[in-house]
Amino acid sequence: MADPKKYERIAFVASQSPEAQQALAQLTALYGNRAPEDSDVIVALGGDGLMLQTLHQNMRSGKPIYGMHRGTVGFLMNDFRTHDLPARLEAARTTVINPLLMRATDVHGKIHVHHAINEVALFRQTHQAARLRILIDEQERMPELAADGVLVATPAGSTAYNLSVQGPIIPINAALLALTPISAFRPRRWRGALLPNSAFVIIEVLESDKRPVAAVADHDEARDVRRVEIISDKTISIRMLFDPGHSLEERILREQFGV
Repeated sequence: MADPKKYERIAFVASQSPEAQQALAQLTALYGNRAPEDSDVIVALGGDGLMLQTLHQNMRSGKPIYGMHRGTVGFLMNDFRTHDLPARLEAARTTVINPLLMRATDVHGKIHVHHAINEVALFRQTHQAARLRILIDEQERMPELAADGVLVATPAGSTAYNLSVQGPIIPINAALLALTPISAFRPRRWRGALLPNSAFVIIEVLESDKRPVAAVADHDEARDVRRVEIISDKTISIRMLFDPGHSLEERILREQFGV
């Protein structure tokens, strides 16, 4: 039998919106508010932006993270209710995700290392299309992609920017990554690829002086890159909690049917 006090010490974090701040005050009055490092669970109040920020800040803590929707987009969040939160946390289902690790080298030789929960994306910085060479596990797979950019998305991120550029939706438990072009010009009909999540992706920027490219891991940006290495970081496992019947697996499945 589960320990009924498993999630007794709750840390609340909230966005700055009035809606989220009001929720923070209500929940703190009911359950107290521990510091994240002294908590059993972290509850994020806001939208998906706040959830991504919370996941980044606590990805190495081992703390489970439960979101409640008090923002704009709430794909990663549970419904907001103040009643009997410890019981909801106890009944919640766990989804484990691994972030992407981006190692980008810019034209000056500086190395930028960042993690991404959703995706690592490369974008052209000027009016000219980017020219990119793609290698998978150090084997060239595409000698030249002319496009606005390209991205590598996790299953958790497959319904975010990846979906908006016509990338595939990936079930959360699938051991896959999506490699998706952004407005591909050549080869015009290339729609991307599904890769095993063990893949080591290398993207080299051709003509980086003439056609500069930026690399972005969720919200961390490196400009004027010439080489970007991307791999799923299996050393980090992030635990997200979802109410029964509203799991991330279920939401991703519904997205595929337009529900």
